[in-house]
Amino acid sequence: MLKWAIIFAIVSLVTGWMGFGGVAGVTGTIAKILFAIFLILFLLALLAVTGIFHAV
Repeated sequence: MLKWAIIFAIVSLVTGWMGFGGVAGVTGTIAKILFAIFLILFLLALLAVTGIFHAV
């Protein structure tokens, strides 16, 4: 997921540099969404490993 977020961010930067504002905006939004999903899943996995979700 993080790999795809980075790819979309790079595509957004390149298309923005080339003057394709619409494509840059869309790919930038996709990159933000994928990165947010990655952060949420990472934090959940981190909490699971530390035992926060451990059944008592």
